[in-house]
Amino acid sequence: MITDNMAGNLYNPGAQVEHGKFGLGTVLSFSEERIVIKFDDHGEKKFVTTMVLTSLKKSDRQPPAEKRAARRKKAVPAVAAH
Repeated sequence: MITDNMAGNLYNPGAQVEHGKFGLGTVLSFSEERIVIKFDDHGEKKFVTTMVLTSLKKSDRQPPAEKRAARRKKAVPAVAAH
């Protein structure tokens, strides 16, 4: 059973963490059973909480700015040559 003392409230959604293999990430959700983290370079990963807590450490960095999706320019129809 995970208690607040064990997790130290370090893993609330929005918390910045560092994992030995996946690097820096942001906690998306945390429960006794599962933790979901969005890593900067590896995307979203789901872990069994009790198995990953020893691999995580709190990071003091600021959350990264969300990247906006690139917008595609509208295609201009070609004018048919006569």
